[in-house]
Amino acid sequence: MIHPSEFGALRAFVAVAEQRSFSRAAESLGISPSALSQTVRGLEERLGQRLLNRTTRSVSLTEAGAALLADVGGALATLAEAFDSVRQASREPGGTVRLHCFHSAARQFIAPILHDFTRGYPNIVLDLTIDDRVIDFVAEGFDAAIRIGEVIERDMVAIPLGREIRQIAVASPAYLAEHGTPATPRELLKHRCIQWRWPGQSTPYAWEFHENGRWFAVSVDGPVISSSRSFTIEAALAGVGIAFLEEKSVAAHLADRRLVALLEEWSAPFPGFYLCYPRQSVMPPALRALVDALKDRFRPVRGPAPKTVGQNPFDPSG
Repeated sequence: MIHPSEFGALRAFVAVAEQRSFSRAAESLGISPSALSQTVRGLEERLGQRLLNRTTRSVSLTEAGAALLADVGGALATLAEAFDSVRQASREPGGTVRLHCFHSAARQFIAPILHDFTRGYPNIVLDLTIDDRVIDFVAEGFDAAIRIGEVIERDMVAIPLGREIRQIAVASPAYLAEHGTPATPRELLKHRCIQWRWPGQSTPYAWEFHENGRWFAVSVDGPVISSSRSFTIEAALAGVGIAFLEEKSVAAHLADRRLVALLEEWSAPFPGFYLCYPRQSVMPPALRALVDALKDRFRPVRGPAPKTVGQNPFDPSG
């Protein structure tokens, strides 16, 4: 039989093992790091096994610790969820959800649910940071983020939202009359291109195209580099050069023929935006409410040819 005190010690161990940090685990449990360290050390002494390797910079699992986590982690998560479901039945979700998302994602996904969500959950504060930087949002204290798939860290839970997106090359009729129309993506190397750069990144984004079942990138050149999508559209309308933009963002300009779509046969759709958040044994009720609201409103619509060529700032091979 397990003594009741062991449940608290196991819960403490699992928190540290999942967070790989005594300070973060202590914060999540609402206790001091020193108290947490003593609890885990007491468990190790009772088991006669070292469960965690500790240094001043990191925490890692020993072989015994990994085995224990595999055995009890899921069971404790199930128990925690059972207790949490009972607690939540008697009260409304509340608290603050800190969300980081790109400008286009805020317009497309948050704005449509905002009225109903704030009315339905009056005790939840949705703290939004809206910019196009690619950041380590967990390290910066955010609970979740909405971003496109190619800039999501691999260890995140990622829920697809909405439809696929497609990027296309566009130019004004005046530019094409003066410089001609590229027949293939590689001919873009001979043209004046309006480049875009992820905010906070040092190099411009390479334009990505699809041919014969595979994606390839073209590193274009030109007179302007911008970190603003809206400025890029204005530059294209002014005839500065060819731009590469999400099709939806220039649909009105294509319809009134102020811009012309180029190289469409090389422009395939790919999975677009995802709601992502770190894996955790028990999700805070306020975050769960936001996740459910987005999933219910924006069920994914997907097609063929997933995009695999991307400049993921978190991927050293990108």
